[in-house]
Amino acid sequence: MREEPDAPYEDVEAVRWGLSRFNQRHAGDDSFTPVTLLLRDADGAVVGGLIGGTYWSWLYVEILWLDDAVRRQGWGSRLLARAEAIAAERNCAAVHLDTTSFQARGFYERNGYHVWGVLDDLPPGHQRFFMAKKLGVGR
Repeated sequence: MREEPDAPYEDVEAVRWGLSRFNQRHAGDDSFTPVTLLLRDADGAVVGGLIGGTYWSWLYVEILWLDDAVRRQGWGSRLLARAEAIAAERNCAAVHLDTTSFQARGFYERNGYHVWGVLDDLPPGHQRFFMAKKLGVGR
């Protein structure tokens, strides 16, 4: 065993696929399908977006980011609502994500999410909140 910070992509994927095969034996195919929503300005530059995916009847929001120039204009709620609509189309029952105390907990709560877990000092001096929301569809 050794640390390989610059491991080839194929080797990293071998570990991911190994875990995926193990999970499938115990919980069935996760059928992971990406969700990628991009917000672009008039010149086509990316100024925000949501990155995540659906699996095992859940949507996972990995990243929701907006450039300062487009914050407080409703784009975050629209991105989140579109991702939730995609998840509902894919028969997902719920959404999960995490955020930190200096990020967007209040935003997610205003959009119907609740905190189900907290890690203190991640990052140091802050908290990481694990949040979820039922969609009312799916299994």
